[in-house]
Amino acid sequence: MALRWTDSIDIAIELYEAHPDVDPQYIRFTDLHAWICALPDFEDDPNKSSEGILEAIQMAWIDEAR
Repeated sequence: MALRWTDSIDIAIELYEAHPDVDPQYIRFTDLHAWICALPDFEDDPNKSSEGILEAIQMAWIDEAR
């Protein structure tokens, strides 16, 4: 399944599985962006992200971690 920036919940699940020891509440957006782009199923343009998109993914990851 190809992941795109709009797949915030699916990306959050992948991040939770890839980085189980990370508290997503304290991650920097630069690190978050890099980790998303490094996901094996991520196939979107890295330049199409925004602060709002990264925040939505971070919030979904926080929910997933709970």
